[in-house]
Amino acid sequence: MECPQCRASVPDGKRFCSDCGSPLPLSCSSCGAAIAPGKKFCSDCGAPLSPLSRSADSTAPPQPLATRLSPAPPAAVSTSDTSPGAERRQLTVMFCDLVGSTAMAARMDPEDLREVIGAYHRCVAKAVTRFRGFVAKYMGDGVLVYFGYPHAHEDDAELAVRAGLKLMTKIAELHPRPEVALQVRVGIASGLVVVGDLIGSGASQEQAVVGETPNLAARLQALAEPNTVLIADSTHRLVKSLFEYRDLDTVSLKGFAEPVAAWEVVGASAYASRFEALQSGTLTPLVGREEEIDLLLRRWRQAKDGAGRVVLLSGEPGIGKSRITETLVERVAGEPHTRLRYSCSPHHSDSALYPIISQLERAARLDRDDSPIAKRDKLRALLSLASTSAEDAALITELLSLPIDMLPVPVAVTPQRRKQMMLEALVRQVEALARQEPVLIVFEDLHWIDATSLELLSLMVERARSVRVMLILTFRPEFVPPWVGQAHVTMLTLSRLDTRHAEAMVERLAGGRTLPPEVLDQIIARTDGVPLFVEELTKAVIDGGWLQREDERYVLTGPLPSAAIPTTLHASLVARFDRVAPVKDVAQIGAALGREFSFELVASLTGLSERALAQALEQLVSAELMYRRGAPPDAIYTFKHALVQDAAYATLLRGKRQELHARIADVLEAKFPETVETEPEILARHCTEASLTERAVAYWKQAGERAAKRSANVEAAAHLRRGLQLIEALPDRAEHADAELGLLISLGPVLMTTRSSAAPEVSRLYSKARLLAQGIGRSAELYATVWGSWIVAFVEGDLRSAARFVDDLFGIARDQGDPGLVLQAHHAAWPTAMVSGDLLAARRHVEAGLAIYDRDKHAHHAHLYGAHDAGVCGHSHQAWLVAVLGHLDQAVEEMDLALALSRDLGHPASLVHALWSAAELRHIRREPEVVEELTAALMPLVAEHGSAVAVANATMLRGWALVERGIVDEGVAELRKGLNQWRSTGSHYLLPYRLGRAAEAFRAAGLAEEGLSLVTEALGLIESSGDRWFEADLHRLQGELLPAARHEDRERSFHRALDVARTQSAKLLELRASASLARLWRDDGRRDDARALLMPAYQWFAEGFDTPDLKAAKMLIEELRL
Repeated sequence: MECPQCRASVPDGKRFCSDCGSPLPLSCSSCGAAIAPGKKFCSDCGAPLSPLSRSADSTAPPQPLATRLSPAPPAAVSTSDTSPGAERRQLTVMFCDLVGSTAMAARMDPEDLREVIGAYHRCVAKAVTRFRGFVAKYMGDGVLVYFGYPHAHEDDAELAVRAGLKLMTKIAELHPRPEVALQVRVGIASGLVVVGDLIGSGASQEQAVVGETPNLAARLQALAEPNTVLIADSTHRLVKSLFEYRDLDTVSLKGFAEPVAAWEVVGASAYASRFEALQSGTLTPLVGREEEIDLLLRRWRQAKDGAGRVVLLSGEPGIGKSRITETLVERVAGEPHTRLRYSCSPHHSDSALYPIISQLERAARLDRDDSPIAKRDKLRALLSLASTSAEDAALITELLSLPIDMLPVPVAVTPQRRKQMMLEALVRQVEALARQEPVLIVFEDLHWIDATSLELLSLMVERARSVRVMLILTFRPEFVPPWVGQAHVTMLTLSRLDTRHAEAMVERLAGGRTLPPEVLDQIIARTDGVPLFVEELTKAVIDGGWLQREDERYVLTGPLPSAAIPTTLHASLVARFDRVAPVKDVAQIGAALGREFSFELVASLTGLSERALAQALEQLVSAELMYRRGAPPDAIYTFKHALVQDAAYATLLRGKRQELHARIADVLEAKFPETVETEPEILARHCTEASLTERAVAYWKQAGERAAKRSANVEAAAHLRRGLQLIEALPDRAEHADAELGLLISLGPVLMTTRSSAAPEVSRLYSKARLLAQGIGRSAELYATVWGSWIVAFVEGDLRSAARFVDDLFGIARDQGDPGLVLQAHHAAWPTAMVSGDLLAARRHVEAGLAIYDRDKHAHHAHLYGAHDAGVCGHSHQAWLVAVLGHLDQAVEEMDLALALSRDLGHPASLVHALWSAAELRHIRREPEVVEELTAALMPLVAEHGSAVAVANATMLRGWALVERGIVDEGVAELRKGLNQWRSTGSHYLLPYRLGRAAEAFRAAGLAEEGLSLVTEALGLIESSGDRWFEADLHRLQGELLPAARHEDRERSFHRALDVARTQSAKLLELRASASLARLWRDDGRRDDARALLMPAYQWFAEGFDTPDLKAAKMLIEELRL
C-alpha cells in the first residue's frame, strides 16, 4: 500500500509508515472498506472493529466528521487523521448533487429513501477517496469534497476532474433499489480559500472552508445537466488539455457580478504525454541547454549507426526534462526514423504496463466509441507494420483486453511465464522496427512507473546496446535507475539556468520586450533558475495587471508588488510541505524568517528542545526543501527555492503571520543585538509584517541611512520609501511628522544619486520637507531641506532661486553657530558663483569652506548634503577654477588632493565625483589620453554607484577623448549617446559647457554644422539661465564653427569671447580667444596685430607650458615673428 502522507510504499498490514511515521488507513475485516485509525465501527457495514485496528494512533485527535443527514454514511474521508488548523490554501472544490432527490422523497418511503441516500453517499466517498479527495460535508443529497486538503498534491485539479468522471460511471452502475436510477451533477472550481477551522460540535462538526471557490463549485453544479461535470475556468487553466471539453463560453451565476467561463468535461484526452497536454500554446523558449542538446544529438548519431544508446535524463520538477526531449524530437524530425513515446502517470503507478497500453491505443488510433472487433482490427494493422508474428500479436491483443482468434500461450503456462512472454513480445516489436529504421524511444516520468513496465524497460535497455535504438528515460531525483554504469548508458542530470540564461528566457517570454529592471530582478531572484518557475512567474507578472506595454518595453503602472505564487505552481509547492506535515510549523517559522535562517534563531522561537528541533529541520532537509550548512546549533538553513519559501509562508493566516513576525522582532531585539545593528532592514521587515508600524518606521530609516553610508543607494531608497509608505497610514501627530521629515531628509541625497537632482521627485520631496520643518520648528532639519532645495534649483538652471537659497543657508548657519553648517553654505555657494561666472568669488568660497573642513567632523555630511563629500567637492572645484584662471599645474595638484581624499574616505559616490571632476580638468587641459584613462576607471563605478547624470557625463567625456585621439566614428556615437542620456535626466548643471565640449568634438570630426547648432543652443541657455561657466569658450567656438565667408561674424564672436574672458579673469579662455582671433588676423595679413594680441596673453602664464593650449600659442607666436 501507499502512505497517504509521504507516498512511500509500505507492505500491506502495517499500521505506521516506516518513512514518515504517519498512521496508515486500515480496512474493515468484514467488508474491506477503508477506516480511519481509532474508530470503533465500520462506517460502511457497521461491523465492530478489533482493538488492533483502533489503536494505530491513540494520541491523534478524532477525525472531524461531516454532518450526518442519513444513517451511517461514510466518515469524512481524509489521508490523515490530524487537522493542520486553519490556513490559506489553493483548493479544488467539488460539489456534487443527487438529481431528483426531492421527487424521490415525495414518492418513496422514508426508510427506502434512507437506503438510497446512504448508498449514494458511500458511492461518492469511495469514488473521490480513490483520487485523494477529502469529503468535508454531507448535506442530504449534496456532498462537498476538497482536493488539496489536508494534504496537497501537484495534480489536485486533475484528480478532482478524474474523480468527477469516475463518479459519473459509478453512479450509473449504482442500483440501491430496483425502481431507482440515480443521476448526479458535479461542479468543480479552484482557488484560494481559508480552510481547516473546526466549526460545530459532535456529529455536526465539520472542516469549514471560506472563500469564493466553494460557492462557484456549487453554482456550477446547479447549472450542470444530469450526469455531467462542469468546471470553472480556474480549474481549466490547471488541467488544460488533459481532458476533452465542451466550451460553454460564459454563464451568469447567482451571486457573481460578472459572467464566468465554464467548461463541460467530456472525458480524458489522448495526448501522448503530460508535458504535451499541459502546454498552453507554443512551447517555452529553450535557452541555456546547448551542451545537453549536443550530447543527445551525438548519442542519436551513434544509435543510428547501430550502437544503441540509453540516456538517463534526471532533474527536479520543472527543470526542463520534457522540454529538452521535445527539442531533440524537433531536431531529428526530418530524418527517417520511428518514434515511440511512453508516459507514466501518477494515477496508474499500480496499473501494469499502463504506459505501454496507452501508447498502443494512441498509435492504433483506438476510439472509445469503437467496437471491440474494430479496435482489434486497428491494432492488427498497427502490428503488421513491424511484421509481428501471430503469437506475439495475440499476446499484445490480449494485453489490451481485446478479442483474440487463438490462445496466445498454452493454458498450463504459469502467470509469471505468461508475463515474461508478453514482455519479450513487446521487446521484439521494438527490435523489428529498429531493423527497418532507427527508433527513438522517449519514456517519461519513471518516478511513476509501475513494476511491470520497469521490468520491460530493463529488457529494452539490455537489448538496446546492439540495435538502432536510442532510449531517453526521464525522471525526478527520487527515482534510482538500475542501469547506471553500463557502457551504452549515459547519465545526464540537468542543472538550473544561470542568471544570464534565465534573463534571456524572461525576455523571450515577454515577446522580446524589456521588463523594468526591478521586475526582472524579482523574477530572477524568486525562480532560482528553474525554467518552469521562470515561465510561470513571468506569465503571472505580465498578466498581473501592473505592467503596461509601451513600444518595445513594459513599464510599471504603480509600486512594484510582490508577485503571488502562480496558481499553476501553488499545489505542487504546498504538496512538498504536506509530505512533512508533522514539522510544517517549523518550516512556516523558517519561511517567516526569510530565505536563510540560523538554527539559533529558530530555536529561540519554537520552544522545542535542541534535539527535537534538529530532527525536525533534518526532515525538511531530507525532503529536499532546504539545504543545511554546518551542524546544529551552529547550522544555517536555506530554502531550496524562493518559491518554496513563499509557499510555506503563504499557508499562514494573516493573524498568525502578524503574531509570528512580532515574536521574531522581539527575539531579535532581545537576543541578537548585532543583527539589529548591522541588518536593521530585517527588524524593519518583521515589524512591518507585524503591524508594529512606529517601530518599523524607525528601523526602515536606520536601514536606509546605513545603506546610504555604504553607497548602496538603490537599497537605501527602497528602505526609506518603505518607511514613508508606512507613515501615510499613521494618524497626524507631531512625532509622526518628525519621523516623516527625518525620512525625507535621508532620502533626498539618495535620490540625487540614483535619479538626478533635477528629477521632479526630488523637487517635490524637498518642498514637502521644507514645509514640514517649518511647521514643527526644527531649525537643523530646516537647514537640510533648504540645502536640498538649493541643489534642485541649481541643477534645474534656476540660478536666481539658487542664490536666494544660498543666502538662507548662511543665515540659518549663523543663527545656529555651527561651523559645519557654514561649511555646507560655502559648499552651495562655490558652484553657484562659479556657474554664474564670478570665478573669483567662487574661489573665495572654496578657500573659506576648505579652511573649515575637517575630515573627522564633516565626512558624515556626505549622506545629507549632495551625496558627496564637501572636501572632495571643494578641491575639485578649486582645480577647475585655478585651471581656468590660468594656474594649470596648480589645478593638477588640487585635483590630486581631491582624488586622494575620496579614496581615503572609502565613499564610492565621492570617488565618482572626484574621478569625473578629474576627467573634466583633463578636458580643460586638453589631454584626451588621460581623459580616456579616467573614464575607463569611472565607468564601472558609475554603473554601480553613480546616477544617470554621472553615466551620461562619463559617456560624453569618453566620446570627446576618442574623437580627439582620431577614433572619430566611435567617439561621435558616444557623444550623441551621452548627450541624449543627459537630456533625459532634465539636469541643466553645466549644460552649456557640455554642449560646447560636444561641439568642439564635432568640429574635429568634420561635423561643423551639427557643432554650430549645439553652440547656438548653449548660448541661448546662457541668456535664459545665467549659466556662464565657459561662456567665453562658447563664443570662441561659435567663431571657429561659422563658415569662412561670414568673416565679420567670426571676428565679432572672437572679440566677444575676449571680453567675457577678461571680465571673468579667465586667463586660459582669454589665451584661447586671443589665439583664435590672432589666426584670423594672420590670414587677413594683420600679422603684427595678431602677435601684439597674443603675446601678452601668453606671457602672463608662469606654468602649464606643456599643455596643448600653451604649446599652440607659442608655435603661433613664433610663426608670427617670421
